[in-house]
Amino acid sequence: MFTTLIKFLTSAIDFGVIFLFGCAGEILTEKSGHLNLGIPGIMCMGAAGGCLGVKLCYLASPAPNAFLVVLMGILFAMLFAAALGAIYGFLTVSLRSNQNVSGLACTIFGVGFTSFFLNNAVLTEGVVAQLSQAGNNFFDAPLPGADSLGWFGSLFLDHGILVYLAIVIAVIAAVVLRYTKAGLSLRAVGESPATADAVGINVTGYKYIAILIGAAIAGLGGLCYVMDYMGGIVGSTVDQTIQGIGWLCIALVIFAMWKPAFAILGSIVFGALYILYPYLNSILMIIDPDFNLPTMTIPLFDIIPYAVTILVLIATSIVGRRETQPPASLGLSYFREDR
Repeated sequence: MFTTLIKFLTSAIDFGVIFLFGCAGEILTEKSGHLNLGIPGIMCMGAAGGCLGVKLCYLASPAPNAFLVVLMGILFAMLFAAALGAIYGFLTVSLRSNQNVSGLACTIFGVGFTSFFLNNAVLTEGVVAQLSQAGNNFFDAPLPGADSLGWFGSLFLDHGILVYLAIVIAVIAAVVLRYTKAGLSLRAVGESPATADAVGINVTGYKYIAILIGAAIAGLGGLCYVMDYMGGIVGSTVDQTIQGIGWLCIALVIFAMWKPAFAILGSIVFGALYILYPYLNSILMIIDPDFNLPTMTIPLFDIIPYAVTILVLIATSIVGRRETQPPASLGLSYFREDR
């Protein structure tokens, strides 16, 4: 049972960091006062861009450098995701369009573009095997010494580079938002853009920077799903799967109470809930070999993350503490002429 538990926790971390990328990116965006419902589409764009970056490395050399493959995958994932983020920013910051409608439009576009782009521009002859090689040998390669440290190595060292990158990004985001001048200015923009503008803060600049950086980080979640968790296997429904994960990332922002540090723990919890069914069934069968969870219960396990988020939202609303609430201007367009 202990071995099964370690495998479960390891898988929860591997899957959870996909949520962490999307959640950390959305937290930065929402701190500027913008609710970006385009995160699912942005994560899909990250997957498409990352796969293209890996493909370009193999086109340049049949045996590319591992570091270069990972770097190109990350850079192209962030570039594609930031491009869609820029469209969202232009619509909501410059044109002051409705944030909800603009975000939904970006999701629809991102999902559709990813499906078309992967099938027609990336997945050409021989690329499927190359992506699988890159995913298993480069992105999902564990740290040295993981195999020799037993359960400790499996739990903390047997992960790909993107897992540790997600945690580092979340920690940096937490430090920047809480302890730096730029972070405090961004929070001021999200709370009261008129007041921030009055004291000389470039509201438009901070909004664009937060949206672009947030989108770039979220895009890494799509890359992580394809190249790390799936080992480079790009299935026909990858865009729909990432889209579903993206909606959960937005829900995780509420669960984490808009705090990147809390998002680390929250993402692991969401990852554990997302993959709970097969492991719970295995554990119960150890206790009772004749026991088997009915297949009809799978949808019930799928809604657990959403149910937990609703409970957290109710709890934070009842408590009413300011630090557990979203930015005051979240979802509201800023009209400087009204200041």
